[in-house]
Amino acid sequence: MAIKELIGNKDLLNLPKTAFLCSRKVPASIILKCYDWAIEQRDAGNCIISGFHSQIERDVFHYLGKGTQPIIIAMARGIPDKLPLNLKKQVEDGRILIISPFAKNVTKVTIETASIRNRMMIEIADEIIVGYADPNGKLSQILNDPNKNVSYL
Repeated sequence: MAIKELIGNKDLLNLPKTAFLCSRKVPASIILKCYDWAIEQRDAGNCIISGFHSQIERDVFHYLGKGTQPIIIAMARGIPDKLPLNLKKQVEDGRILIISPFAKNVTKVTIETASIRNRMMIEIADEIIVGYADPNGKLSQILNDPNKNVSYL
């Protein structure tokens, strides 16, 4: 899965990367584990790649954002021309890279685009951490590759 667009510090792609994925619906028992994991990664300075799309992934980004470690945001659509101010500064500072397997004309996130984005992240990550994967969801289907180093919280 090729990266079609990127903005930010492309050297982050050369770092060891841990992908974080999580289904939209998460059991309450998993939420604190995800927060604790995010804080550990932030404190260790590890490069994390995620779509930061589901609520729990956005919460993980919140905790990571308080650190200085590199972050790669994988979009499930094209990269917008205007970034939020908080992201723009971090991109300019070289801390954040935003990537997408889609051209700018793909403006809506769908189940299909999210699946393509997740596959791209899995391909480029050195390690995959899953907060939770709904057994009946699309994420579980993608993670069934026995050749991938997948760990669950």
